[in-house]
Amino acid sequence: MTGLTSALTIAGSDPSGGAGIQADLKTFHQLGVYGEAAITLLTVQNTITVARVELMAVDLVLEQIQAVLDDIPPAAAKTGALGSADLIKAIGHAASRWTFPLVVDPVMVSKHGARLAAPETSEAFRRYLIPRAALLMPNLPEAEALCGFAVNTLADMERAGKTLLDLGALAVLIKGGHMEGDPVDLYLDPDGQLSLPVPRIDTPNTHGTGCTYSAAVTAGLARGLGMLQAIREAKLFVNRAILSNPGLGHGSGPLNHWV
Repeated sequence: MTGLTSALTIAGSDPSGGAGIQADLKTFHQLGVYGEAAITLLTVQNTITVARVELMAVDLVLEQIQAVLDDIPPAAAKTGALGSADLIKAIGHAASRWTFPLVVDPVMVSKHGARLAAPETSEAFRRYLIPRAALLMPNLPEAEALCGFAVNTLADMERAGKTLLDLGALAVLIKGGHMEGDPVDLYLDPDGQLSLPVPRIDTPNTHGTGCTYSAAVTAGLARGLGMLQAIREAKLFVNRAILSNPGLGHGSGPLNHWV
């Protein structure tokens, strides 16, 4: 295939296939980009629980990334669960040399409530990775951890977004799925802000929503879309994937990545 572009995910593995690199690669494929993956951590999980998390050595993760860059360099990349402050610092240093956009999804806790990053990673994100982000995509609890104050309302989200821009992110998209009532995502960049509301979908099957959302944005950027167009298309993709979820598993089931 001529003209095929690639995207890289730097994230953890979900053996049940709903989140992590599995969700990212499915999303990349469905949205027309060649997917590559550097694994940061292994989990033992399914739709019900996370039973174990094992971190990859920092040098092993960096070598995976470099192998990709040396042969099939991506047009855009994203991070997911990174696990440790040391890895966040190392990827931040590496990203200072990258010429492609980086989407940072600061994953700290799984859908099941299992911690996927140590508490000290918030400071590492602030110091080393947020300044490298073309787009930072925290949910409300992640925004709270990064900013150090409660983020519950749209006004809180605006304050958090401006705080995160001041830390060096080129743009911020705060995901409002944890809000009461219908969720609103808030996009901010130095030129202004935009609210992106959607009706709440009444389903427990939302496993991997954040991973899929950030992967879809990354795919759009890899295809040459502008930031807002990539976000709008990604949001539409995720909403349709939730609405048509296949109902797999006995807990929080995966999305429909074939949508």
